[in-house]
Amino acid sequence: MNQVIREEAASKDAVDAITAQWFAVRPDLDTAPMGVFGRIYRIARAMGDAMERVYNRYGISTGEFDVVATLRRSGAPYTLSPRQLSATLMLTTGGMTGRLDKLEKAGLLTRSPDPHDRRGLQVTITERGLALIDEAVGAGLEAQAAALKGFDAAEIDVLTGLLRKLLADVP
Repeated sequence: MNQVIREEAASKDAVDAITAQWFAVRPDLDTAPMGVFGRIYRIARAMGDAMERVYNRYGISTGEFDVVATLRRSGAPYTLSPRQLSATLMLTTGGMTGRLDKLEKAGLLTRSPDPHDRRGLQVTITERGLALIDEAVGAGLEAQAAALKGFDAAEIDVLTGLLRKLLADVP
């Protein structure tokens, strides 16, 4: 029994310490939600930082990766309007313009007039952008897989399902 207690104590994390502190001063509160969301926040932040490091190796930020990746996964001819990109990435048009400027300057995409709308533009991934995003997405997935190395396939399926259910209930 002492071994179980030692293993449990060793598996405590910073979120457990925070919830224990709250329990000490406010035992009337149910801190279970804090335990869940505290961990989700910390995981998201740590993985966000890890992904930024991965994509920086390719000369792009996570936000810039999102733009090029959105074009790539849209399928050939890898072209969307700035408005479609903004809607997909939940960005303002101003925020999108800055990203497009940097990515165009880097030779990863081009902007051209929309042949179907005189006032519109089309954004298209370049061959260089296509090669870069294919490498970067692979490297990103390797980093994500490394973070999940302690889980087997069945556990990943369960975790995915639970997170999908949680996401559906979040306002």
